Amino acid sequence: MSTMKFCRECNNILYPREDRDQKLLLYACRNCDHQEVADNNCVYRNEVHHSVAERTQVLQDVATDPTLPRTKAVTCIVCNHPEAVFFQATSRGEEVMTLFFVCCNPNCGHRWRD
Repeated sequence: MSTMKFCRECNNILYPREDRDQKLLLYACRNCDHQEVADNNCVYRNEVHHSVAERTQVLQDVATDPTLPRTKAVTCIVCNHPEAVFFQATSRGEEVMTLFFVCCNPNCGHRWRD
């Protein structure tokens, strides 16, 4: 038995939506106005938790990623290499975006934030 529901009008996935006024769980289509009352009030939520090692691996690979922007306006304080990759991400324990730099020297890979 499939837990996913599909729209009868456009055949897209129906997503759970709460009707707080009537205290009902509805399944609604995001592409049209179709919605239906849920048979069951149970909604499953899938959360993916990444380990620290996975996050570190991502930061090590960014220096070789040709799709990320590079700058020569900063210099690595470890090896004095004049080029770095930069990107925005959330810091551990914070919800604000932070600007990160990674040295492009393949022998260095030093990371720092702005």
